[in-house]
Amino acid sequence: MGKVFDMDSPFMRVMSRIGDLLFLNIIMIICCIPVITAGAAFTAMHYVLLKIVRKEEGYLVRGFLKSFKQNFKQATIIWLIMLLVIAIFVGDFLIFSYSGIEFSKVFTIVFFAVAVVLLMGAVYVFPILARFDNTIKNTFKNAFSMAILNLPRTIIMVILLFIPFLIVYFSTYATFFVIMFGISGPALASAYLYSDIFKKFEPDEAKPVSDYDFSVNVDEENEGE
Repeated sequence: MGKVFDMDSPFMRVMSRIGDLLFLNIIMIICCIPVITAGAAFTAMHYVLLKIVRKEEGYLVRGFLKSFKQNFKQATIIWLIMLLVIAIFVGDFLIFSYSGIEFSKVFTIVFFAVAVVLLMGAVYVFPILARFDNTIKNTFKNAFSMAILNLPRTIIMVILLFIPFLIVYFSTYATFFVIMFGISGPALASAYLYSDIFKKFEPDEAKPVSDYDFSVNVDEENEGE
């Protein structure tokens, strides 16, 4: 029985991971309350989760705060751009639904197709910002490149993004579970998917380098192949 509670036992590793996800979820909720800080919070969360997936994790809080501070400016600008785009699409959707104006099917299809493409790119933006040092323009550009080039994984990542909303929609009793793991849980699953994608664009080094010691542009890497 004692071995079950050893720090290196499978049971304790699972419990430790659950604790990390719970703590990350709480931090995320707190950091997202001011709204404007949400972009930096998502970036910091993905920084920590990628470390966890690659078994490189250290102090969770220290890693989160490091990324939050280091990427705050870029993440906030990116987040505000994304909020503006979301507001435009929500406004257009409300016009489609309640204005009484008859829109052509082609226009409606194009509208939703563009929305889907933007959503697919969006799921990569903050993970890329957490891992690669790039301009805002290249961060968006690389996000859409990765989304299109890795379509099956991208679709799964989009589905993972909506799972917490679906859980709450079908069962309000599960709201507490979503509050505990609804952000960090799906994000961890996504980290397992994009970790291998990122490795294709990371520098090959004989010895590990500290984070943010390099700048990578996806398109530049592809042109060199």
